[in-house]
Amino acid sequence: MLSSISAAAGRLLISEPFMVDPNFKRAVIILTEYSEGGAMGFILNHASEFLLGDILPDLSYSEIPVFIGGPVAGNTLHFIHRCPEKIADGIEIAEGVFWGGDFDAVKELITSYQLNADEIRFFTGYSGWIPKQLDEEIKEDSWIVANQLNIDTIFSQNEETLWREVVIGLGQRYAHIANFPENPALN
Repeated sequence: MLSSISAAAGRLLISEPFMVDPNFKRAVIILTEYSEGGAMGFILNHASEFLLGDILPDLSYSEIPVFIGGPVAGNTLHFIHRCPEKIADGIEIAEGVFWGGDFDAVKELITSYQLNADEIRFFTGYSGWIPKQLDEEIKEDSWIVANQLNIDTIFSQNEETLWREVVIGLGQRYAHIANFPENPALN
């Protein structure tokens, strides 16, 4: 279904409304890598209980939120950003969206209050799939693939409604599922 990193990186994956795995409940994931070796991405709308200052002692004053990127390697810290003019060496995964880069520069920008939460998003852990696993999950309708993305959506500060907004943005074919209750038994 997805055929190459150039075609898939930067796309959004939206979990179906009744995803059983709690790690991906109403998740919106930005794919950062897709190849024959597997796929990787970060959940954009699952905030952790931590701020960046809680995780990095030398930035203890930072109130930038940290998100749960996925269930893999939860002890790692990753970031995406939209400011390549400030942060060098990032990999462009979608037009205007970069993965990683010079972390020392990031810390200096945060220290000097030159980097805002709407320019960068931090994640503990990531979402990962072994070769062909994601393709199979897409065939099973566990995920909806969004071919177009809005950079402001990716860096939205409203993670609680992000899944619904992205689903509605997919058009009339999917808009009806945006109103499905989280637990159909309570309907």
